[in-house]
Amino acid sequence: MTRLLDPSELRHELHLYPELMFEEFRTTKLLMDNIGRLDGIEIFRPLKTGLVVDYRVNEGGYLLFRADIDALPVKEETGSSFSSQNNCMHACGHDVHTSILYGLLKYVVENKINRNILFLFQPGEEGGGGAERIINSGIFSKYNIEKAFALHVTDEYEQGVIASSPGTLFASSFEVDIEFFGKSAHVAFPENGNNAFEALILFLAKVKELIKREEEKIIFGYGKIDSGTVRNIVPAYAKIEATFRTLSRKKSEIFYDKINSLLNEINKETGVKSKITTGSLYTEVEVDKSLYEKYRNLLSGKFKFIECGYKMTGEDFGFISKLYPSFMFWLGTRKGEQFGLHNPKFLPDDSVINTGIEIYKAILSEV
Repeated sequence: MTRLLDPSELRHELHLYPELMFEEFRTTKLLMDNIGRLDGIEIFRPLKTGLVVDYRVNEGGYLLFRADIDALPVKEETGSSFSSQNNCMHACGHDVHTSILYGLLKYVVENKINRNILFLFQPGEEGGGGAERIINSGIFSKYNIEKAFALHVTDEYEQGVIASSPGTLFASSFEVDIEFFGKSAHVAFPENGNNAFEALILFLAKVKELIKREEEKIIFGYGKIDSGTVRNIVPAYAKIEATFRTLSRKKSEIFYDKINSLLNEINKETGVKSKITTGSLYTEVEVDKSLYEKYRNLLSGKFKFIECGYKMTGEDFGFISKLYPSFMFWLGTRKGEQFGLHNPKFLPDDSVINTGIEIYKAILSEV
């Protein structure tokens, strides 16, 4: 490598070879190969993948800027000249987030900005709770972190639009797998079996009714259901892979208990037993109200800034926002069609990278 990549070049390299959560070894090496050639920094590897970069100029407190680096098991359909070369994809824009943070780091080092800053290139956001793992590594305990910042691209808004909200910006999300165990029988003699799939359907109906009675918004979503072996056998097994979203981690934990109660009801009504296995539990992302007001006033002069209210999106920056006063925002990317996040055709234009860097530079000017 004869020179440092510029942010757009880095983005293309990341997008060509996306990696799933906690498998971001090539991504980490690419970052190391470039960032490691900058002066005046220290680089730490608290986990097997990802980086924490320490830029220190004095004995004062630190700002923390974070980007996520992992991709999704999505097959790309963009037709881009730098389309993914494997069956994974940066369909949530993490390649853009990483390139923005990399560009900010280059700017800070090359211009000798007089502020202590930590740059977190975080693995495992897509269901792995990488932010929580970074925190649990103890790396942050070495620093007096005063404020934390992050962004997330989206084509919900036109390119260059900043959208945020004081208080809860992103929801708490909780992943659950629920298995149902019945008894198989020939479909001609269903009385000899116990249909696990029908128990699953009953469960979904009860969850729907439960949510109708809730005072605050809750989403129970599922993307995968497995059941049955052949067409003429009553299924003895069924499984649903689901996630639900609430406006706080506490409410997620309460709703989880209610789901368990529903499963007990179904067991009594049908005789079908169940087992629930939990996955990642993300806390909500909280935007500090004073920081929101400060940066809305600052950024509105140069960028279009809108208050968007809360979204039911899950984001593990919530773990960081619970530790430090934080400002997170959406950065709009739409220049035509809207596909949405996690879509195989989602592809922000490179030009949004410079916009993100400029926003972060503006934030640095008033910290």
